[in-house]
Amino acid sequence: MSDERENLTWQRFGEASRELAKAIAADGFEPDLILSIARGGLFLAGSLGYALAVKNLYVMNVEFYDGVGTTLDMPVMLPPVPSAVDFSAKKVLIADDVADTGRTIELVHAFITDQVDDVRSAVIYEKPQSLIKCEYVWKRTDRWINFPWSSEAPVVERASQVLDA
Repeated sequence: MSDERENLTWQRFGEASRELAKAIAADGFEPDLILSIARGGLFLAGSLGYALAVKNLYVMNVEFYDGVGTTLDMPVMLPPVPSAVDFSAKKVLIADDVADTGRTIELVHAFITDQVDDVRSAVIYEKPQSLIKCEYVWKRTDRWINFPWSSEAPVVERASQVLDA
């Protein structure tokens, strides 16, 4: 990975999400719902929801990164986990900010794939080493990415929170 960083501004994020929506629409894919991978995917899912006129948004909380460039051994779904039946016979668009290793999207994809009619993924960035190759990608990069929602330190510092089931 390069030491140079990819810097996404709010303005460029707006342009990126609109371009992704246009690519999805041009492909003829009409999702019944958008499944956001929290937290970074929340922004993209909301933007795509408006641009594609999809009001049905779901959220899956998945923890994988535990610091800058450091991850857990495996991605972990955090509660509340949606019921797989919620996706039954639907066309689902998985939205996330980045497919870095691809393991997070792979986990979510595997969780719903047997329930849905069609599942596709959209990300702002995809890295070359990603296990999952997303159908809709705004930009491919091997750089670390500074997102506008996570490039500044939190206003409040909290101890790591793990939700109990």
